[in-house]
Amino acid sequence: MPKRIAVLIADIFEDMEAMYPIFRLREAGFEVVTIGLEAGKTYTSKHQYPLTSDAGPKAAKAADFDGVYIPGGYAPDKFRRDKDLVQFVADMDKAGKMIGSICHGPWMLCEADVLRGKNFTSVGAIRRDCENAGGTYHDQAVVQDGHLFTSRTPPDLPAQMRAILKWFGVDSPQVN
Repeated sequence: MPKRIAVLIADIFEDMEAMYPIFRLREAGFEVVTIGLEAGKTYTSKHQYPLTSDAGPKAAKAADFDGVYIPGGYAPDKFRRDKDLVQFVADMDKAGKMIGSICHGPWMLCEADVLRGKNFTSVGAIRRDCENAGGTYHDQAVVQDGHLFTSRTPPDLPAQMRAILKWFGVDSPQVN
């Protein structure tokens, strides 16, 4: 059975921060399920690229997934208002399952109380929010704290995806 990863999407997601992980995970043989605020809805990225959600928040159950990826852009501000998605991320953390997040995505980690006592990175604009949620900031391309993988911006994606794939035991080519 392939590993099953949820990728959260909503309008104004950052294009590369959703699509690059989706492609890398699929390329490595993972099943990727896009979860939006509504099932079957097409969401538009910051640069007008569409992604259609495979499922809605009620389908987001930690028992059904091996990991979750939270892209940035303005979408995380929408994710963190949905109690089912927040609970999903909190449950993934409690289960020790992979959580990947980049840019503004850690806002969702704040809402789900995942950062308390953990090391992280993010885009600078939300650093204080994340520190106020109990995390310790590091200005690095990727910060891994156990099953939590955070990154700052799109240029960090290759390093972050290599770390995530390695955690799952998948060799990944060096991509710059």
